[in-house]
Amino acid sequence: MPLALLALAIGAFGIGTTEFVIMGLLPEVAGDFHVSIPTAGYLVTGYALGVVLGAPLMTVLGTRISRKRMLMLLMGLFIAGNVLSALAPTFELMLAGRVVASLAHGAFFGIGSVVAADLVAPEKKAGAIAMMFTGLTVANVVGVPLGTFIGQTAGWRATFTIVAALGVLGLVGVAKLVPEQPKPEGVRIRHELAAFRNIQVLLAMAMTVLGFGGVFAAITYITPMMTDAAGFADSSVTWLLVLFGLGMVGGNLVGGKFADRALMPMLYISLGALALVLGLFTVTAHNKIAAAVTITLIGALGFATVPPLQKRVLDQASGAPTLASAVNIGAFNLGNALAAWLGGIVIAAGLGITAPNWVGAVLAASALALAVLSSALERRDVRRDSRIVAAGVPEPVAVPAGRS
Repeated sequence: MPLALLALAIGAFGIGTTEFVIMGLLPEVAGDFHVSIPTAGYLVTGYALGVVLGAPLMTVLGTRISRKRMLMLLMGLFIAGNVLSALAPTFELMLAGRVVASLAHGAFFGIGSVVAADLVAPEKKAGAIAMMFTGLTVANVVGVPLGTFIGQTAGWRATFTIVAALGVLGLVGVAKLVPEQPKPEGVRIRHELAAFRNIQVLLAMAMTVLGFGGVFAAITYITPMMTDAAGFADSSVTWLLVLFGLGMVGGNLVGGKFADRALMPMLYISLGALALVLGLFTVTAHNKIAAAVTITLIGALGFATVPPLQKRVLDQASGAPTLASAVNIGAFNLGNALAAWLGGIVIAAGLGITAPNWVGAVLAASALALAVLSSALERRDVRRDSRIVAAGVPEPVAVPAGRS
């Protein structure tokens, strides 16, 4: 694999760390700013919404410059946001710092996916995308636990300072290792937006929302679920999340490898197994060993869908993939927010602390149904095109520019 993928993975590691580490530092942040835990939770919600809105916005703003230069600018934005968070004298300014940092998230992964895919041969594209996303998964194994520990011992400001330093490292890596890729000639915003008229692009994004949403329906409520249902101590949750992160690393690499061989079958298997495991989690959540194994499987199966879904969007929007790729990253965060909301509803309805697992199972099963539908529509289109060719109908002739 090209060294440029390492630079992209370092950037992804920093972004993944800053996204998730705040969850373990909410009590410290709330205490310092004298706000409630629910109010401090806006630092999580604000970041997620910033990703959803920032993905298309920053990608559109970057259409007039090269992808490498845009990646560098995005890392600069990420650094600025984390420095602001580390130095913020008020809660409002820290929230602003979180939003600034989040604006880089979706566009970095979206543009980075296109760059990573262009660095390798066609049969290795999903593996290259998975290599970049390895930085995000490793962040959940190393960056988040370590950042939480540092924040709890040296102060949360130290954590965000270190994350900003990671951003500097990622910026230097992109500058030195990522080759210059000029903006494709003739690509305009209207051209990029045209990809969203493709039903296959929309179906892939819907699969992203529902499939990864299934994961977060369970993981969002992992702490009360494991302490109340499984009987773990509060201190054990960190290590359970490490297991989840390890599963993510393995699933991401396996998903990237097999998506290059058989993309849609990989989606069928991972989404179907994810729905099954999430359903079983309502039972295994009551046993410590079974719960630990299930959490690892949820991480593995959930992230096994990421490379094939991202590659599916790139394939279907091949003429103008950058904006579609970035919006699909926002779709992951939209799924997270949707699933967390639905999980909260079923808990509030009195259905039990493990009820969000059923929500996750239904979401993953819905994503599987969309995958089957997408494949069926694709086969129908292939058969239709074959009949047209067999009938001898000539292809439409393109009219040269300036003539009618």
